[in-house]
Order: sequence, then structure tokens, then C-alpha cells
Amino acid sequence: MKEFDVTIIGLGPTGGTLANLIALSGFSVLILEREKSYYNLPRAVHFDDEIMRVFQTIGITKDFLKHTIINKGTKFVNSKGRIVLDWPRPRKITDNGWYPSYRFHQPDLERQLRKQLKKYNKVKIQYNSKVNRIKNYNDYVKVYFSNTKLNSFQEVKSKYLIGCDGANSVTRNEMKTKMNNLGFTQRWAVIDLILKKNKKNLPDRTIQYSNPKQPATYCRNVGKRRRWEFAIKKKQSEKTILSEKYIWNFLKPWLQKKEAYLERKTIYTFKSAISRNWINGRIFIAGDAAHLMPPFMGQGMCAGIRDASNLAWKIAKCLKNKHDEKFLRSYQSERFTNVKEYVETTMRMGEFVNAAESIEITNNISSGSDGTKSMQSIKPVLGKGLGDNNDINRGKIFPQLKLKNGKTLDDMFSCSPILILSSELKNKKKLSKIATINDKDVLGLATLLKSYKSKAIIVRPDRFILQSCKSVKSFDKFIKYFNKF
Repeated sequence: MKEFDVTIIGLGPTGGTLANLIALSGFSVLILEREKSYYNLPRAVHFDDEIMRVFQTIGITKDFLKHTIINKGTKFVNSKGRIVLDWPRPRKITDNGWYPSYRFHQPDLERQLRKQLKKYNKVKIQYNSKVNRIKNYNDYVKVYFSNTKLNSFQEVKSKYLIGCDGANSVTRNEMKTKMNNLGFTQRWAVIDLILKKNKKNLPDRTIQYSNPKQPATYCRNVGKRRRWEFAIKKKQSEKTILSEKYIWNFLKPWLQKKEAYLERKTIYTFKSAISRNWINGRIFIAGDAAHLMPPFMGQGMCAGIRDASNLAWKIAKCLKNKHDEKFLRSYQSERFTNVKEYVETTMRMGEFVNAAESIEITNNISSGSDGTKSMQSIKPVLGKGLGDNNDINRGKIFPQLKLKNGKTLDDMFSCSPILILSSELKNKKKLSKIATINDKDVLGLATLLKSYKSKAIIVRPDRFILQSCKSVKSFDKFIKYFNKF
């Protein structure tokens, strides 16, 4: 029987990112993908700076950037055409080292992820694979699957298995856990088009039409791609909604049939839900298998990639050293509350679209002197988990600073934790078993350490702060505890 370090079920953005991160650490990976290839039509269309930083880690940004555009943000417009809320995404590099928001075409991303995986000899992808059964043992997981094209059956062993197999997850069903519904369920039509030529009168950013009679969304996507979404009323027939006559009548205020190709038309039931359990022994779930949210913030795919980033280094550490159940359980505890905040904010945004100005989306909203309201992006910290949960810096994303040699922290430390030291502690450098840099090596680090009120900081491989040390006196105790990382 073949054996792997990790088996991943599903090769969408979450599975592809997770496989790349684990392969980057040198471990063997089997990927079981039900389809014969990637799905060639649009689905996810947005990601943010935090996610681009993960793409940088796995090494796809150089090629993938050519297939993206910078997103300018979102405006909420009421039935009278008045802007009731602005969510700008300034064209400015953030602490993560990238622009705040990007638009993309999902097949372009999946091609890049799969192209990168080909560079690893220890990665095997099996397409046309239907998972039939998963069995947990103390030291490994066994998965039974069939090749739907050849009608053959196989079984393999791996030390860990992660289901990135979507909303109808086989892995989650095999774990015998259920989704908790958080209360948002709505049917929406999603219409993707390709313009025959550019139309300057179409908005260059996302517009949420907050109209109780017909809630709708417009997305300015990559190239000549554009997307419209609109809510479906309870008694409306899906067959009628998806008819070309209905679609082009809906689109009449923006464009005519002769001006664009209809690329995709479908109906989604937007849901908000989180799985009760994400872990069972050596089996895990991530992405849509673990949580679902409406698309109004464009954070569905982002949440899955955050899962992958959180879990990959923890599994890699256990593969390198030894299995640590308590350590791995921090995956769910840290990710659960983080993703729940995104889901709940997205739900409120959906309610705002359905009934303009009657819902408070987030406390990140400010009012200008002219009465206009503006919203800032949320950046939830990690939930309780590794490190001292009383440390106010723990669980925050650490900025991608530049070294004096021109490289960035992420370029230098792609798979390992980093100890960030004040120059006051440079003589303590030898006490650390992990890689160390100080404020003499990094531009702006001394100022940053002061803002954190810290003399030393441990940064995890997923770029979150594990722990900070507030004084020179307490450093020896601090580093002794964290040398195991």
C-alpha cells in the first residue's frame, strides 16, 4: 500500500494552496481530485493583501500578478442612486507588502497553483478520484477511493488527511460532524459576461445596489469580464430567472445583448454556516468544507486560504518532530473565531444590501462632514490558541518589512518562525534555536518594536505573532519556552 505524509482531498484554491505550502517544507503529498481538470468558468473573483502574501510564500506571484487587477473598492447605492456607504480600497501598499484588494479569474489561479505543484517530485495528483471511505487510526489515516474513469479502486495511507472538498464535503460527512447554520440563506442569480469591447460607462469598482425591491451586485472583474448578481424572490421560478429573456431584461440599464457574451449563468443559495468540528484524530477539514459565507465581502476563498496557511506549518512541524494533538487542535480554535467574524460581518453586509441604511455592518464605519459614510476593512486577530492569550500582540499579523539588503522578511523566512530582536538584546542571539534578526538588519523595525511595546517578538511561519517579550529582564524565560518552535 502506498504511503504519503499528507493526503489532500480537493484541488481548488484551498487544496492547491495547502499542497504547495506542505510541499515547500519537503513532505510527500497525495491530492485526490474528483474532476478531470480545473473548472474553466468564473467562480471566486476577489482576494486581499493577506492572501497575496501567502501566494508570495508559495512562489506564484510573479506570473499570477499578470492575471489580476487592483480592486478600487465597493460603493453601496440605494434605490434613488445615492451612495449610502463607501468602502474604498486605496491604491497603497499595506503592511502585508501588497495592495489591499485584487480581482482575478479563478481558473487563472488554479492553473498557477497546479503549475507550481509540478515542481515537487513528492507531490502526486490523481484526477477522476471519488473518495468512498476514510478511516482514522492512531498513527495514520487510510482513504479508500475509486477512479471514475477507469472504474478501479485504491487505498492509501498517510500521516494526515485534509478535506478541502467544498460545501458538500465527503470528509466532513466521514467525520460525522454537522454545520451550524448562522442564519443567512438566500437564493441569488450569478451572471458572468465578457464584453465585446470596453464600455466606459460601466463602473470601475464593485457596486452593491441596496434596493429592497431588487438587491443586486455589480463586479468589475479582470479584462473584459463583468459580473452581476441579484436576489431571487421566493415565488420566482429558477427556469424563468435563467432564461436569456429575463437576464437581458435585467441587464438593460447597463448594456445590451449585442455588447457582451454570456459566459455563465447559475443560481447559488448563499449561506452562512460553520462546522462544529474541524478535526477528528488525524483528519481535518478546511475551506468551504469547514465554513460558508455569502459573497458580499469577497472573503469566501480568502477564508479557506487562511485555513491552509494556519494548518500547513503546524502539520509540517508535527511531521518533522512528532504528532502533537494539543498543538494541532489550535488550528480550529484560532481559525474558528477569526472566520466567524468575517461570516457575521458578511451577513450584516448582505442584510444592508437587502434593506439599505437599516443595518449597522461594522463598527469600522465613519461619517464625513458632508454626511457620507465610509467603511474600513476588518482584520480579525486569531482566536485563542498558541502563545499567551493575554499578550495583546499575540494573534496579530506581523508586517512584511524590508531588510537592508533589499529582500523582505517573507523572502528570507518562508517556512520557519523568526525571532525579532531589539538591538538591546543582540548579545542574546545565540540563545535562540530559531532564526534571528534584529533592528539593525531591518528597516523601520526599531520603531515597530516600540509600537508593540516589545523587546522581542516570535513570528510564526504564517506571519502571525506567536508571542512578544516586553522587557530585557524577562527574555531568558521567554526564549526558553519558545525554543521548541
